[in-house]
Amino acid sequence: MNILEIPFAKTLGMELNSNGVLELPFSERIHNHLQTIHASAQFALAETASGAALLQRFPELEGKLIPVLRDAQVKFRKPAQQNIMAYPSLNEEAVEKFQQQFSAKGRALIPVDVEVKDSAGTVTCTATYTWFMQGIES
Repeated sequence: MNILEIPFAKTLGMELNSNGVLELPFSERIHNHLQTIHASAQFALAETASGAALLQRFPELEGKLIPVLRDAQVKFRKPAQQNIMAYPSLNEEAVEKFQQQFSAKGRALIPVDVEVKDSAGTVTCTATYTWFMQGIES
């Protein structure tokens, strides 16, 4: 799946930068009342990056399960006044637990941490997205 083909990602204008990092260009159409990037746009960028991290980490499961966002914990740290990039990461202990549960039950939860930074490297948002993934029955 190409995450950039997700209609909402296209609407916001997400793109992969030259380093392959999911980026949201600073644009008036995603501003809030303070002319900074709206919190919901940051949330969407980070959530999309968390899903992309799962696709990258588990390519063998693509098309074999349905991922659904179950929970999100987000903290907005600084106003975003320039392009922002999302940096997801998966804890290896969480990956092992997910693999064990998914193998045993055909469904499992997995958290993905994401840091959103602006072009200057300032962290604007941190989040943890917990995904519920269930196998598709044949």
